[in-house]
Amino acid sequence: MKKLLLIFLTIAFSLSSHAQKKELATITVEAGKYLRINTPVSIDLKNISVADTLKLVLYESVKGKLTETASQVEEGYTPRLWWIMTGTTQPGAKRVYVLYQEFRPSPAPAVVAEKRPDIIRITQNGKPVLDYAVRLVYPPANVDTMYKRNGFIHPLYSPSGNILTRINAPDHYHHFGIWNPWTRVRIRDHVTDFWNLYSHQGTVRFAGINSVTRGPVFGGFSVRQEHVDYQGVKPEEITFNEVWDIRVWNAEPVDGSKTWLVDAVSYLSVAGDDPVILEAYRYGGGIGFRATAEWNNKNSWVLTSEGKTRLDADGTRARWTDVGGMFEGKGESGIVFLSHPSNRQHPEPMRVWPVDQNGRGDVYFEFCPIRHRDWVLEPGNVYRLKYRMLVYDGKVDKSVSERIWLDFAYPPVANITLK
Repeated sequence: MKKLLLIFLTIAFSLSSHAQKKELATITVEAGKYLRINTPVSIDLKNISVADTLKLVLYESVKGKLTETASQVEEGYTPRLWWIMTGTTQPGAKRVYVLYQEFRPSPAPAVVAEKRPDIIRITQNGKPVLDYAVRLVYPPANVDTMYKRNGFIHPLYSPSGNILTRINAPDHYHHFGIWNPWTRVRIRDHVTDFWNLYSHQGTVRFAGINSVTRGPVFGGFSVRQEHVDYQGVKPEEITFNEVWDIRVWNAEPVDGSKTWLVDAVSYLSVAGDDPVILEAYRYGGGIGFRATAEWNNKNSWVLTSEGKTRLDADGTRARWTDVGGMFEGKGESGIVFLSHPSNRQHPEPMRVWPVDQNGRGDVYFEFCPIRHRDWVLEPGNVYRLKYRMLVYDGKVDKSVSERIWLDFAYPPVANITLK
C-alpha cells in the first residue's frame, strides 16, 4: 500500500511540475570588454511575480540545449535574480539563459549564514568562512574594560583554514579583525573618537540583525551597528546608524585555486538633526584589517594596484590591494581588498603600516576615505561604502587581482526579454 501511494505521489508531482512549468523570459548576458571567470551576475525582476510555491528556475541555452544553472532570488523592494556565470567567458561574448517558473523544492544552500548565541557564522559547502561578533568580547584580564566590543569580523579563514585576522593585540587592544569605526567625528561642538576606545569618548556596538540568508548562490547577513557618543548631553547618544551587509558568493573566480569571494557594504546615516563631519585623519572608517600575529616584515607582503608595497603604499591611493603572508607549516594565504568606483575618494587612500611598525613588522591595512579630506554627512541621506575581498591560499597574480576588480567595478550587463 505504501509503495502504491509513493508511486501515486511521484506521478502526481511529475504531472503537477509539468503542468506548472512556464517560460517567463530570455536573459542575455554580455561580457563586455573584460574576461569573465565564474562571475556573479544579476537582473531585476520588477516585471516578474516571485511566488512562494512556483520557483524561478534558470537554464543556460547552448545550441538549443538547456542546462540548469543554480540561481537565487534576493528579496527586496525590487527583487533580483542572482547566479554565477560559470566557466570562462571571453571579452565581447554573450551567454543566453531561459527563465522558467516551476513547481519544485528549493535547492540545497551552498553558502549558509547561521545565527548562534555569540556570533553569526558563514560557511561555504560546510567549511567556515567567517564569524561576526554579536556578543560583547572583553579584553584580557587586567586590561581596561572600555576595550570591550562587538560588531566585527573574526576569525576570517582562508579556504585551507588559516586564520587571517587578529583581535586584542597587546599593542592595539582596540583592533578587531575586520572593522570600521571613525577616528575624529565632529558632532555639534565637540569631536569624538570612536576608534581609540581607551579615550572613553565613544564606541561602536552591534544593534540587531536585519536578515540572515542562505542559498545556492550566496549567503550572508545584514546587521545594524550604532556609533555611540559618550561626550554628548546624555551619557550615551547615537551619532549615526550603520547597516553592515556581508555576503559570501558560491563562486570560484580563480582558475585552479579555491578562494572565497566576500562582499562588505556599509550604509551610514546620521541619527540626529545636525550634520556630522568625519574629519580628515590618517586612519579610521572605510574597512580596516588587523592581520594575524604570524605575519611580520620578513614573511608578508603588500602590493597595490599602482605597484606600491609596504615601503611606500601608506597615504597613496589604489583600486585594490593584496595583503598576504606565510603561516609556519601551513603555506601562504591572503586577502585582495577591492574598492568600488562609487566609493568616496576612489581610488581610495590607504593606511598601511610600514615594515618597522613597533620594530616587529606587524601587518595592518585600511582603505581610508577620509585620509585627505573631511566628509560631511547630512541628516536624511544614506552614504554607502562598498568593498569586496578575494580570500585565497598560495599567491594571486596581479593580473588576477585586476580581473576580479573589473568584475566588481564593471559587472557583466544582463538584459531580459519577457515572454
